[in-house]
Amino acid sequence: MKTYWDIMKTPGVARVLLSQLTARFPFGMVSLAFLIHIEHVYHSYAAAGAVLGALALGQALVGPITSRMMGIFGIRPVIVSTIVVVSITVCVMVLFPLPIWVLMVLGLVSGASMPPIQPAVRTMYPKMVPSTKLTPLFSLDASAQEIIWIVGPVLTTFVAVQISSAAAIFLAVGFFIVGGAWFLTSPIVGRVRIPRSKTRFGGVLKRPTVIISTVVGLLLVASFAAVEAGIVAIFGNGGPTAGWVLAIFALGSLFGGLALGHREISSFSLTARMFVVAAGMGLAVFSTDFWWLSIMLFISGIGVAPALTVLFANVSATLKFSETAEAYAWIGSGQLIGVGMGSAIAGLTIDAFGPAAAILVAALFAGTGTVAALIAKPWSPDLRNRDLSPIPDTEPIPVQH
Repeated sequence: MKTYWDIMKTPGVARVLLSQLTARFPFGMVSLAFLIHIEHVYHSYAAAGAVLGALALGQALVGPITSRMMGIFGIRPVIVSTIVVVSITVCVMVLFPLPIWVLMVLGLVSGASMPPIQPAVRTMYPKMVPSTKLTPLFSLDASAQEIIWIVGPVLTTFVAVQISSAAAIFLAVGFFIVGGAWFLTSPIVGRVRIPRSKTRFGGVLKRPTVIISTVVGLLLVASFAAVEAGIVAIFGNGGPTAGWVLAIFALGSLFGGLALGHREISSFSLTARMFVVAAGMGLAVFSTDFWWLSIMLFISGIGVAPALTVLFANVSATLKFSETAEAYAWIGSGQLIGVGMGSAIAGLTIDAFGPAAAILVAALFAGTGTVAALIAKPWSPDLRNRDLSPIPDTEPIPVQH
């Protein structure tokens, strides 16, 4: 824990970490809130899955573009404009009675305008701490973001039940605005400028670490989305029980990230950590009892933040600084496609076979991710005793004072 405390005492780190988590808090609320809202209004998990899939697709398609634009226009202008658009679009989806196909179109627009805060932060971290502290910082970030998934589902279900599902969505918009303003006014955001990438758009996808991180991240997050849909369907949206189960799942990830974050990363680390995720989900299939699901998903969660840490560290250590924002965005796009796949397939499975089937879908996604990580082991870098800072660009990087 001393390592994490030393990192938090580094000037600017605590504010950036906390503010970007606040700005990203809606990511732990929007999917579940819309799942509850659309199922309540249209009485169909398949319809909810379709809208969530459209939202995820929009972000997956446009996320790398908005992230790359930060190297052209700067971090602040891009994030401000996207927050404005997504806030307006999400509110329209809730305020007006619209057919499903219109909600899907608006979901696509909302996804396309999600602020690229995570790629910006991942790109900034190597400029904020020494390279020796990057792995613990990535782990701390991955662990801390689990607060989003611990508090987010509980808060969403509580507000949706006690007030309305629409109120839960409006609350998420509030986090976008307040958290975004807090992050964007951080001094370090104004001092670090992401250089314009010299590679063509999509060129980073030729890098093995980007491909591995994108594919494994897609499968990992698809398992989350399927679990979320399954837990909500099993326990219903008439109480906070589903939120508590999902919070315990995220608590396991927080525990795993803090416990394993200081460990060096080998080429086999991703496979081992994905196996923990898959094993817990596989065991969760055998019962829909609250305590059984909670314990098994806690075990599964222990591997989540450590697995995400590997994805982030692999990219940081193998790409140029000017390429990392776009690379993180492609990884994010893969994860968002995973959200869409997991939500849509789980929704169809729930309607066809019942809620418990969604947990099996989640286990299959996680198991496939483990196999993919094992197959990719020869191309996974061994980062033990290695500088994790991005490869320097060939020209000076402007830093405003």
